[in-house]
Amino acid sequence: MLPTQSSGAGKFSDLDLSRLPSPCFVIDEIKLTENLQILKDIATATDAKILLALKAFSMWSLAPLINDYLAGCCASGLWEAQLAKKYFSGELSSFAPAFKPSEIEDIAALSSHLVFNNLSQHATFADVALRQGTETGLRINPQHSEGQTAKYDPSMTGSRLGQPLDQLMQLDRPEINGLHLHNLCEQGFDPLARTVAAIEPYLSAHKGRFQWLNLGGGHMLTQPDYNTEALIALLKRLSSDYAAQIYLEPGTAIAFDAGILVGEVLDVTDNDGPIAILDISATCHMPDVLEAPYRPAMLNEASEDGVNVTLGGPSCLAGDVIGTYTFPDMPERGQRLAFLDQAHYSMVKTTTFNGMRMPSIAIWNSQTDALKLVREFNFSDFERRLS
Repeated sequence: MLPTQSSGAGKFSDLDLSRLPSPCFVIDEIKLTENLQILKDIATATDAKILLALKAFSMWSLAPLINDYLAGCCASGLWEAQLAKKYFSGELSSFAPAFKPSEIEDIAALSSHLVFNNLSQHATFADVALRQGTETGLRINPQHSEGQTAKYDPSMTGSRLGQPLDQLMQLDRPEINGLHLHNLCEQGFDPLARTVAAIEPYLSAHKGRFQWLNLGGGHMLTQPDYNTEALIALLKRLSSDYAAQIYLEPGTAIAFDAGILVGEVLDVTDNDGPIAILDISATCHMPDVLEAPYRPAMLNEASEDGVNVTLGGPSCLAGDVIGTYTFPDMPERGQRLAFLDQAHYSMVKTTTFNGMRMPSIAIWNSQTDALKLVREFNFSDFERRLS
Protein backbone atom coordinates (compact mmCIF):
# COMPACT_ATOMS: atom_id res chain seq x y z
CA MET A 1 0.00 0.00 0.00
CA LEU A 2 1.34 3.43 -0.96
CA PRO A 3 1.79 5.98 1.84
CA THR A 4 -0.19 9.22 1.81
CA GLN A 5 1.81 12.17 0.51
CA SER A 6 -0.01 14.73 2.67
CA SER A 7 2.24 16.83 4.89
CA GLY A 8 -0.55 17.56 7.36
CA ALA A 9 -3.82 19.37 7.93
CA GLY A 10 -2.39 22.88 7.77
CA LYS A 11 -5.07 25.55 8.07
CA PHE A 12 -7.86 23.02 7.53
CA SER A 13 -7.71 22.32 11.26
CA ASP A 14 -9.38 25.72 11.70
CA LEU A 15 -12.30 25.07 9.33
CA ASP A 16 -15.73 24.47 10.87
CA LEU A 17 -16.90 21.41 8.93
CA SER A 18 -20.52 21.96 9.96
CA ARG A 19 -20.68 24.98 7.61
CA LEU A 20 -20.52 22.66 4.60
CA PRO A 21 -22.94 20.33 2.85
CA SER A 22 -21.90 16.68 2.97
CA PRO A 23 -20.10 15.27 1.14
CA CYS A 24 -18.09 18.23 -0.13
CA PHE A 25 -14.68 18.98 -1.61
CA VAL A 26 -13.18 22.13 -0.11
CA ILE A 27 -10.29 23.97 -1.78
CA ASP A 28 -8.21 26.45 0.21
CA GLU A 29 -7.41 29.20 -2.29
CA ILE A 30 -4.59 30.47 -0.06
CA LYS A 31 -2.77 27.10 -0.03
CA LEU A 32 -3.36 26.77 -3.76
CA THR A 33 -1.82 30.21 -4.28
CA GLU A 34 1.21 29.23 -2.20
CA ASN A 35 1.72 26.17 -4.40
CA LEU A 36 1.35 28.23 -7.56
CA GLN A 37 3.91 30.76 -6.32
CA ILE A 38 6.46 27.98 -5.78
CA LEU A 39 5.92 26.82 -9.36
CA LYS A 40 6.15 30.35 -10.73
CA ASP A 41 9.41 30.91 -8.84
CA ILE A 42 10.85 27.75 -10.42
CA ALA A 43 9.74 28.86 -13.87
CA THR A 44 11.23 32.33 -13.37
CA ALA A 45 14.56 30.94 -12.16
CA THR A 46 14.93 28.52 -15.07
CA ASP A 47 12.94 30.03 -17.98
CA ALA A 48 11.03 26.74 -18.00
CA LYS A 49 7.31 26.73 -18.76
CA ILE A 50 5.03 25.00 -16.26
CA LEU A 51 1.64 23.75 -17.41
CA LEU A 52 -1.36 22.57 -15.40
CA ALA A 53 -2.16 18.89 -15.98
CA LEU A 54 -5.95 19.02 -16.28
CA LYS A 55 -6.16 15.25 -15.81
CA ALA A 56 -5.25 15.85 -12.16
CA PHE A 57 -6.96 19.15 -11.36
CA SER A 58 -9.43 20.83 -13.69
CA MET A 59 -11.39 23.10 -11.36
CA TRP A 60 -12.13 25.84 -13.88
CA SER A 61 -13.73 28.17 -11.34
CA LEU A 62 -10.16 28.77 -10.11
CA ALA A 63 -8.79 29.36 -13.63
CA PRO A 64 -8.46 33.16 -13.15
CA LEU A 65 -6.11 32.51 -10.22
CA ILE A 66 -4.15 29.75 -11.97
CA ASN A 67 -3.75 31.82 -15.13
CA ASP A 68 -1.74 34.41 -13.18
CA TYR A 69 0.95 31.85 -12.31
CA LEU A 70 1.25 29.18 -15.01
CA ALA A 71 2.11 29.16 -18.71
CA GLY A 72 -0.89 27.10 -19.78
CA CYS A 73 -2.35 23.60 -19.60
CA CYS A 74 -1.88 20.11 -20.91
CA ALA A 75 -4.85 18.03 -22.05
CA SER A 76 -5.43 14.31 -22.52
CA GLY A 77 -8.20 14.55 -25.09
CA LEU A 78 -10.75 16.74 -26.82
CA TRP A 79 -12.92 17.65 -23.84
CA GLU A 80 -9.97 18.69 -21.69
CA ALA A 81 -8.62 20.71 -24.62
CA GLN A 82 -11.99 22.45 -24.98
CA LEU A 83 -12.10 23.15 -21.24
CA ALA A 84 -8.59 24.63 -21.39
CA LYS A 85 -9.47 26.96 -24.24
CA LYS A 86 -12.74 28.04 -22.63
CA TYR A 87 -11.42 28.90 -19.18
CA PHE A 88 -7.62 28.89 -19.10
CA SER A 89 -5.02 31.02 -20.84
CA GLY A 90 -1.59 30.38 -22.34
CA GLU A 91 -0.28 27.37 -24.22
CA LEU A 92 -2.00 24.02 -24.58
CA SER A 93 -0.08 20.77 -25.01
CA SER A 94 -2.29 17.80 -25.89
CA PHE A 95 -1.33 14.14 -25.64
CA ALA A 96 -3.24 10.87 -25.90
CA PRO A 97 -2.06 7.26 -26.24
CA ALA A 98 -4.07 7.27 -29.49
CA PHE A 99 -6.14 10.04 -31.05
CA LYS A 100 -9.57 9.45 -32.57
CA PRO A 101 -9.67 10.35 -36.27
CA SER A 102 -13.00 12.11 -35.75
CA GLU A 103 -11.47 14.41 -33.10
CA ILE A 104 -7.95 15.08 -34.33
CA GLU A 105 -8.79 18.19 -36.38
CA ASP A 106 -10.46 19.88 -33.43
CA ILE A 107 -7.70 18.92 -30.97
CA ALA A 108 -5.00 20.16 -33.33
CA ALA A 109 -6.82 23.46 -33.84
CA LEU A 110 -7.02 24.01 -30.08
CA SER A 111 -3.45 22.96 -29.24
CA SER A 112 -0.08 24.68 -29.32
CA HIS A 113 1.67 21.30 -29.26
CA LEU A 114 0.25 17.94 -30.32
CA VAL A 115 2.25 15.13 -28.74
CA PHE A 116 2.01 11.72 -30.39
CA ASN A 117 2.43 8.52 -28.43
CA ASN A 118 4.47 6.73 -31.09
CA LEU A 119 5.79 7.02 -34.64
CA SER A 120 2.69 5.32 -36.03
CA GLN A 121 0.42 8.01 -34.58
CA HIS A 122 2.78 10.71 -35.83
CA ALA A 123 2.80 9.27 -39.37
CA THR A 124 -1.00 9.06 -39.34
CA PHE A 125 -1.85 12.53 -38.03
CA ALA A 126 1.17 14.84 -38.37
CA ASP A 127 -0.24 16.34 -41.55
CA VAL A 128 -3.34 17.45 -39.62
CA ALA A 129 -1.17 19.33 -37.15
CA LEU A 130 0.82 20.85 -40.00
CA ARG A 131 -2.34 22.20 -41.65
CA GLN A 132 -3.38 23.77 -38.34
CA GLY A 133 0.06 25.29 -37.69
CA THR A 134 0.42 23.14 -34.56
CA GLU A 135 3.83 21.92 -33.44
CA THR A 136 4.27 18.17 -33.11
CA GLY A 137 6.07 16.19 -30.45
CA LEU A 138 6.83 12.55 -29.78
CA ARG A 139 6.47 10.84 -26.44
CA ILE A 140 9.45 8.67 -25.67
CA ASN A 141 9.63 5.74 -23.28
CA PRO A 142 12.90 6.12 -21.33
CA GLN A 143 12.91 2.36 -20.60
CA HIS A 144 13.98 3.28 -17.10
CA SER A 145 11.53 2.40 -14.33
CA GLU A 146 11.03 4.65 -11.32
CA GLY A 147 7.41 3.73 -10.56
CA GLN A 148 6.58 2.52 -7.07
CA THR A 149 3.83 0.28 -8.40
CA ALA A 150 3.41 -1.23 -11.86
CA LYS A 151 0.11 0.41 -12.77
CA TYR A 152 1.71 3.87 -12.34
CA ASP A 153 4.98 2.98 -14.12
CA PRO A 154 5.02 4.22 -17.74
CA SER A 155 8.33 2.42 -18.30
CA MET A 156 7.17 -1.01 -17.17
CA THR A 157 7.80 -3.93 -19.50
CA GLY A 158 5.17 -3.93 -22.24
CA SER A 159 4.06 -0.36 -21.56
CA ARG A 160 1.79 1.14 -24.20
CA LEU A 161 3.04 4.66 -23.39
CA GLY A 162 5.71 6.24 -25.55
CA GLN A 163 8.07 5.08 -28.29
CA PRO A 164 10.78 2.93 -26.68
CA LEU A 165 14.05 4.82 -26.64
CA ASP A 166 16.09 1.96 -28.09
CA GLN A 167 13.94 2.13 -31.24
CA LEU A 168 14.88 5.76 -31.81
CA MET A 169 18.64 5.94 -31.51
CA GLN A 170 19.29 5.66 -35.25
CA LEU A 171 16.15 7.50 -36.29
CA ASP A 172 16.01 11.18 -37.23
CA ARG A 173 12.61 12.74 -37.94
CA PRO A 174 13.18 16.45 -38.63
CA GLU A 175 9.44 17.17 -38.68
CA ILE A 176 9.17 16.37 -34.95
CA ASN A 177 9.56 19.64 -33.04
CA GLY A 178 9.98 18.30 -29.51
CA LEU A 179 10.16 15.35 -27.15
CA HIS A 180 7.86 14.47 -24.30
CA LEU A 181 8.34 11.98 -21.48
CA HIS A 182 6.37 11.20 -18.34
CA ASN A 183 8.07 8.76 -16.01
CA LEU A 184 7.21 9.79 -12.44
CA CYS A 185 4.26 9.56 -10.06
CA GLU A 186 4.28 11.95 -7.08
CA GLN A 187 8.05 11.67 -6.70
CA GLY A 188 11.02 13.83 -5.75
CA PHE A 189 14.07 15.07 -7.62
CA ASP A 190 16.28 11.98 -7.55
CA PRO A 191 14.00 9.82 -9.75
CA LEU A 192 13.86 12.69 -12.24
CA ALA A 193 17.66 12.99 -12.27
CA ARG A 194 18.00 9.26 -12.95
CA THR A 195 15.41 9.43 -15.73
CA VAL A 196 17.21 12.33 -17.39
CA ALA A 197 20.49 10.39 -17.18
CA ALA A 198 18.77 7.50 -18.98
CA ILE A 199 17.74 9.67 -21.95
CA GLU A 200 20.85 11.85 -22.20
CA PRO A 201 22.67 9.53 -24.64
CA TYR A 202 19.79 10.09 -27.07
CA LEU A 203 19.68 13.84 -26.39
CA SER A 204 23.43 14.12 -26.91
CA ALA A 205 23.25 12.20 -30.18
CA HIS A 206 20.60 14.68 -31.41
CA LYS A 207 21.98 17.83 -29.81
CA GLY A 208 20.25 20.99 -30.96
CA ARG A 209 17.76 18.97 -32.96
CA PHE A 210 14.63 19.54 -30.84
CA GLN A 211 13.06 22.90 -30.01
CA TRP A 212 11.56 21.75 -26.71
CA LEU A 213 11.75 19.01 -24.11
CA ASN A 214 8.71 18.26 -21.95
CA LEU A 215 9.60 16.37 -18.77
CA GLY A 216 5.95 15.59 -18.02
CA GLY A 217 4.40 15.42 -14.58
CA GLY A 218 4.66 13.43 -11.38
CA HIS A 219 7.09 15.96 -9.87
CA MET A 220 6.19 16.78 -6.25
CA LEU A 221 7.56 20.31 -6.60
CA THR A 222 5.47 21.74 -3.76
CA GLN A 223 6.30 19.10 -1.19
CA PRO A 224 8.27 20.75 1.65
CA ASP A 225 11.35 18.53 1.22
CA TYR A 226 11.59 18.73 -2.58
CA ASN A 227 15.15 19.53 -3.72
CA THR A 228 14.27 22.70 -5.60
CA GLU A 229 17.86 23.92 -5.94
CA ALA A 230 18.91 20.71 -7.70
CA LEU A 231 15.88 20.91 -9.98
CA ILE A 232 16.67 24.49 -10.98
CA ALA A 233 20.27 23.54 -11.78
CA LEU A 234 19.16 20.56 -13.87
CA LEU A 235 16.58 22.52 -15.86
CA LYS A 236 19.06 25.29 -16.60
CA ARG A 237 21.64 22.77 -17.77
CA LEU A 238 19.22 20.92 -20.03
CA SER A 239 18.06 24.15 -21.62
CA SER A 240 21.65 25.28 -22.21
CA ASP A 241 23.13 21.97 -23.33
CA TYR A 242 20.38 21.12 -25.80
CA ALA A 243 19.16 24.59 -26.83
CA ALA A 244 15.62 23.56 -25.93
CA GLN A 245 12.67 25.14 -24.17
CA ILE A 246 11.94 23.03 -21.08
CA TYR A 247 8.39 22.21 -20.00
CA LEU A 248 7.00 20.63 -16.85
CA GLU A 249 3.35 19.63 -16.46
CA PRO A 250 2.63 18.80 -12.81
CA GLY A 251 -0.84 17.95 -11.60
CA THR A 252 -0.62 16.80 -8.01
CA ALA A 253 1.95 19.48 -7.10
CA ILE A 254 -0.41 22.28 -8.08
CA ALA A 255 -3.20 21.26 -5.71
CA PHE A 256 -1.07 19.39 -3.16
CA ASP A 257 -2.56 19.70 0.34
CA ALA A 258 -4.93 22.39 -0.98
CA GLY A 259 -8.15 20.42 -0.63
CA ILE A 260 -10.08 18.10 1.68
CA LEU A 261 -13.12 15.89 1.27
CA VAL A 262 -15.68 16.43 4.01
CA GLY A 263 -18.26 13.79 4.93
CA GLU A 264 -20.32 12.51 7.80
CA VAL A 265 -21.03 9.29 9.64
CA LEU A 266 -24.31 7.64 8.61
CA ASP A 267 -24.19 4.61 10.87
CA VAL A 268 -21.93 2.71 13.26
CA THR A 269 -22.05 -1.06 13.50
CA ASP A 270 -19.80 -3.93 14.57
CA ASN A 271 -18.41 -7.01 12.86
CA ASP A 272 -15.17 -8.18 14.47
CA GLY A 273 -14.64 -4.54 15.36
CA PRO A 274 -16.34 -1.15 14.96
CA ILE A 275 -17.39 -0.11 11.43
CA ALA A 276 -18.63 3.36 10.51
CA ILE A 277 -20.49 3.86 7.25
CA LEU A 278 -19.96 7.31 5.72
CA ASP A 279 -21.60 9.29 2.96
CA ILE A 280 -18.15 9.27 1.33
CA SER A 281 -17.50 6.33 -0.96
CA ALA A 282 -13.99 5.17 -1.78
CA THR A 283 -15.05 3.74 -5.13
CA CYS A 284 -17.17 6.76 -6.13
CA HIS A 285 -15.36 9.69 -4.53
CA MET A 286 -11.75 8.60 -3.87
CA PRO A 287 -11.11 5.75 -6.34
CA ASP A 288 -7.32 5.94 -5.95
CA VAL A 289 -7.82 4.62 -2.41
CA LEU A 290 -8.74 1.32 -4.07
CA GLU A 291 -6.73 1.62 -7.29
CA ALA A 292 -3.33 2.56 -5.84
CA PRO A 293 -4.15 1.49 -3.14
CA TYR A 294 -3.44 3.94 -0.34
CA ARG A 295 -4.84 5.13 2.97
CA PRO A 296 -5.65 8.86 2.94
CA ALA A 297 -4.82 10.87 6.02
CA MET A 298 -7.80 11.98 8.12
CA LEU A 299 -8.17 15.42 9.62
CA ASN A 300 -7.55 15.41 13.38
CA GLU A 301 -7.04 11.65 13.64
CA ALA A 302 -6.51 10.65 17.27
CA SER A 303 -3.45 9.05 18.79
CA GLU A 304 -2.97 5.31 19.11
CA ASP A 305 -4.76 5.40 22.49
CA GLY A 306 -8.19 5.87 20.92
CA VAL A 307 -10.77 3.60 19.27
CA ASN A 308 -9.86 1.95 15.98
CA VAL A 309 -12.77 2.13 13.54
CA THR A 310 -13.00 0.86 9.96
CA LEU A 311 -14.50 3.51 7.67
CA GLY A 312 -16.49 2.42 4.63
CA GLY A 313 -18.72 3.94 2.00
CA PRO A 314 -22.46 3.60 1.34
CA SER A 315 -22.21 1.78 -2.00
CA CYS A 316 -23.09 -1.89 -2.55
CA LEU A 317 -19.45 -2.74 -3.36
CA ALA A 318 -18.19 -4.99 -0.56
CA GLY A 319 -14.71 -3.56 -0.94
CA ASP A 320 -15.85 0.08 -0.59
CA VAL A 321 -13.58 0.53 2.42
CA ILE A 322 -11.44 3.61 3.04
CA GLY A 323 -9.34 2.24 5.88
CA THR A 324 -9.07 1.91 9.65
CA TYR A 325 -8.68 5.11 11.68
CA THR A 326 -8.25 6.02 15.32
CA PHE A 327 -10.87 8.19 17.05
CA PRO A 328 -10.69 9.56 20.61
CA ASP A 329 -14.18 8.13 21.19
CA MET A 330 -16.56 5.96 19.20
CA PRO A 331 -17.88 8.10 16.30
CA GLU A 332 -21.57 8.91 16.24
CA ARG A 333 -24.17 9.35 13.53
CA GLY A 334 -24.00 12.81 12.01
CA GLN A 335 -20.39 13.37 13.09
CA ARG A 336 -18.33 15.25 10.50
CA LEU A 337 -14.88 14.19 9.38
CA ALA A 338 -12.55 15.00 6.47
CA PHE A 339 -9.80 13.36 4.47
CA LEU A 340 -6.70 15.37 3.58
CA ASP A 341 -5.08 16.13 0.22
CA GLN A 342 -8.11 15.31 -1.92
CA ALA A 343 -8.04 18.17 -4.45
CA HIS A 344 -6.03 16.36 -7.11
CA TYR A 345 -7.29 13.27 -8.94
CA SER A 346 -10.13 12.55 -6.48
CA MET A 347 -12.25 15.42 -7.81
CA VAL A 348 -11.78 14.52 -11.47
CA LYS A 349 -12.43 10.79 -10.91
CA THR A 350 -15.76 10.95 -9.07
CA THR A 351 -18.55 8.73 -10.41
CA THR A 352 -22.27 8.24 -9.83
CA PHE A 353 -22.09 4.44 -9.48
CA ASN A 354 -25.08 3.23 -7.43
CA GLY A 355 -26.70 6.60 -8.08
CA MET A 356 -24.23 8.12 -5.65
CA ARG A 357 -24.40 11.87 -5.18
CA MET A 358 -21.15 13.54 -6.22
CA PRO A 359 -19.59 15.78 -3.55
CA SER A 360 -20.36 19.48 -3.65
CA ILE A 361 -17.45 21.84 -4.32
CA ALA A 362 -16.52 24.82 -2.16
CA ILE A 363 -13.72 27.39 -2.09
CA TRP A 364 -12.41 28.50 1.29
CA ASN A 365 -10.04 31.35 2.13
CA SER A 366 -7.98 30.24 5.12
CA GLN A 367 -6.92 33.84 5.84
CA THR A 368 -10.36 35.45 5.93
CA ASP A 369 -12.43 32.28 6.64
CA ALA A 370 -14.68 33.23 3.71
CA LEU A 371 -16.47 30.20 2.29
CA LYS A 372 -18.13 30.00 -1.12
CA LEU A 373 -20.13 27.02 -2.38
CA VAL A 374 -19.48 26.91 -6.13
CA ARG A 375 -21.21 23.67 -7.15
CA GLU A 376 -23.85 21.29 -5.87
CA PHE A 377 -25.05 18.21 -7.73
CA ASN A 378 -28.56 16.79 -7.99
CA PHE A 379 -30.57 14.06 -9.70
CA SER A 380 -30.39 15.75 -13.11
CA ASP A 381 -26.60 15.37 -13.15
CA PHE A 382 -27.06 11.61 -12.70
CA GLU A 383 -29.94 11.48 -15.18
CA ARG A 384 -28.01 13.26 -17.96
CA ARG A 385 -25.32 10.58 -17.87
CA LEU A 386 -27.86 7.94 -18.89
CA SER A 387 -30.52 7.50 -21.52
